[in-house]
Amino acid sequence: MADQNVRNAGFGSSGIKGGSLASHLMSEEAKSSGGGVRSGGPTATLQEMGARGSTHSSGFTSSGIFSGSRASDMMSQEAKSHGGGVPRGGTTSTVQSISMGGKGGRH
Repeated sequence: MADQNVRNAGFGSSGIKGGSLASHLMSEEAKSSGGGVRSGGPTATLQEMGARGSTHSSGFTSSGIFSGSRASDMMSQEAKSHGGGVPRGGTTSTVQSISMGGKGGRH
């Protein structure tokens, strides 16, 4: 289900679908970073996973993040770099939200 949610958001094997949540996320991320989408950020991470269909196998699932997975490592590293918490709108929370069928913390 998580992989399907990511594809439904517009992240797929042929790129980001125009007019989708994915394109909105990419636009907002580019605006906030001065015009580009950074490697390792929410858009790049979701696009990589959407193209591969690997969201669930990376540990981002409809039920939450699996312990011991790539997702849990990402969450741990992001929390450490932000003083112990995972920020809203960060890579981990955005990928997890969309994996669960949400809007990635964006409206």
